[in-house]
Amino acid sequence: MQDDSTFAACLALVRDLRQRCDWDRAQTRDTLRPYLREEVAELDEALALDDEAKIVAELGDLLLHLCFQLVIAEERGSFSFADVVAGLDAKMRRRHPHLFADGPKPQWERFKAEERRRDAAGRGEPAGVLGTLPPGLPELDRAFRFQERAAAVGFDWDDLAGPLAKLEEEVRETRAQPGGEIGDVLFAAVNVARKAGVHPSAALRAATDKFVRRFGALEHRARERGVELGRADLAALDRLWDEVKAAEPRG
Repeated sequence: MQDDSTFAACLALVRDLRQRCDWDRAQTRDTLRPYLREEVAELDEALALDDEAKIVAELGDLLLHLCFQLVIAEERGSFSFADVVAGLDAKMRRRHPHLFADGPKPQWERFKAEERRRDAAGRGEPAGVLGTLPPGLPELDRAFRFQERAAAVGFDWDDLAGPLAKLEEEVRETRAQPGGEIGDVLFAAVNVARKAGVHPSAALRAATDKFVRRFGALEHRARERGVELGRADLAALDRLWDEVKAAEPRG
């Protein structure tokens, strides 16, 4: 099968690099972790931009890292690529009983919660509904996932009105105690995004990109009019900001 031979070629490339390049040979699981996080972030950026050429390049970089981890495991005698595929195949069949075992279609979060319960029981540990998440997960994503897990067992609002009211409540409390309540505002905003069907990370990225674009336009107008940023008062900058917003295409 062509895909198998192509992936085998990638593994062979990494094995060759490990043999003939001092830098590649020196890499370990731990030394590669920072690069892996960077490559995942770069792929995420390429996907957000919908840049096909960049997606191809970044997928290649990520694939290289996956092959590195597989070859390192192979060298240690820990596991093989076949072990990884077998584990993945078993997991997907277990998670899709409606496709592979004539079973009912599972509710995803409840199914995952049951998996976490079984895993914890196997370790002799108590299992909570929320479980744990990777410590390196961005905080917006972490809040979103925990909220999803709580919602899967019924701890959720019926509609968007509930989280919106909660957000307004947290904003009011923040007026009285900014430092102590701002985290609650952010957490409530994540809940609003979730109930609205929008991932908070994507929403924040879009809002930040919009701010950067508008501020760049503000700087351009300021230069044209001889307005020096850092010396102009807020009222003058606000007027430029309003002009930039008004000049944007509608719809």
